[in-house]
Amino acid sequence: MTGYFIEDLEIGMEAGFDKTVSAQDITAFAEVTGDRNPVHLSEHYASKTFFKTRIAHGMLSAGFISAVLGTKLPGPGAIYMSQTLRFLAPVRIGDTVSTYARLTALDLVKKRAQFHCRCEVAGKTVVEGEAMVFVPSRSP
Repeated sequence: MTGYFIEDLEIGMEAGFDKTVSAQDITAFAEVTGDRNPVHLSEHYASKTFFKTRIAHGMLSAGFISAVLGTKLPGPGAIYMSQTLRFLAPVRIGDTVSTYARLTALDLVKKRAQFHCRCEVAGKTVVEGEAMVFVPSRSP
C-alpha cells in the first residue's frame, strides 16, 4: 500500500471509499465501542423513533473518513490531528456510504494537510466536516 508524502500533495486532490453498511457492521461497532444505544441494535425500539428503523452509529460513518485518509489520501503514515463533524441524515442497514476527502489546505512547514470530508448515501450528504492530518515528508 502506498501513500503520499507532503511534497506530493496538491490542493484539490480527492479520494473516496464506498462501503455498504450491514447489520453485522453495526453490531461489531457496538461491541468494539460499547455504544449499545437501542436505536442501533433493536428494531423494536427503533421502530418507535422518528427513524422508524435501526440506524448506524454516526461515528461508524465517520470511521469511513479515517479509512480514506489512512489508506488512500494521504494514505499510510498520515496521522489524525483533528476532525470536525456534522451529522445531517441517518445511515440505515443496506445503505452504501460513499466517503470522500478533498485536500483544501497545506502547511508544508508543519507537514499538515486539511481536508473537507463528506459521506453520502445515494448522493445525499449524511456526514461532513474538516480533518487535519500530519503527513510524513520524504526528508526528515
